[in-house]
Amino acid sequence: MKSSKLIELLKDGNMVVPMYLLKNYKKLNLELDEFIFLMYLYNKGNRFVFDPNLFAQDFDLGLKDIMNYISHLTDKGFITVEVLKNDKDVMEEVVLLDNFYQKLKLFVIDDINQDEKKSKDESTIYEVIEQEFGRTLSSMEYEIIRAWLDSNFSEELIKEALKEAVMNGVTNLKYIDKILYEWGKKNIKTVKDVEDHRKKRNAQLEKNKEKDSNIDLDVIDWDWFNEGE
Repeated sequence: MKSSKLIELLKDGNMVVPMYLLKNYKKLNLELDEFIFLMYLYNKGNRFVFDPNLFAQDFDLGLKDIMNYISHLTDKGFITVEVLKNDKDVMEEVVLLDNFYQKLKLFVIDDINQDEKKSKDESTIYEVIEQEFGRTLSSMEYEIIRAWLDSNFSEELIKEALKEAVMNGVTNLKYIDKILYEWGKKNIKTVKDVEDHRKKRNAQLEKNKEKDSNIDLDVIDWDWFNEGE
């Protein structure tokens, strides 16, 4: 089934496709043509008569193609075909979409959990900084931290910059911002990069010790801002 069929059905007003599903159907492990057929069934309701000949007519496809779609969606756990009594107490073969709604519910819940986890992860850095500063952050400070996160500074790197600031007795975001800025200039993007840079710095100090015995190698921090390349 070509994707243009979906556009044709939408234009004709014969099918409604939730934008959320259209954007995420691949996450449901569906091919586009399977998704289109599932949406066709979705538009018929949760329970309806199993009529493959009608389905074939609506899609202008062969009966074999329709049965393949039914088989794929059944195997993937989206629909079931059962024999049940109708309102007139007559047995008939029907399509049920209960499984699809269950999958969709779990999918949405997973999305919500992921969003909440992301939000919780982001809140962690605020709490850590407040704990280190011993006070509540201002709204402006929250915006500054948010800007760091939006600029792809990881929480781990921000925490490392916070550690540097605290080690130097400074508890303000301006100082941390300068550290992050300098790290960015040096292409330091991870905590490992920071550690590698420290090792390189310590090696240079060790080398300089031979020339200047007054260099204190026990100092574990340094001036990131005036450091020579």
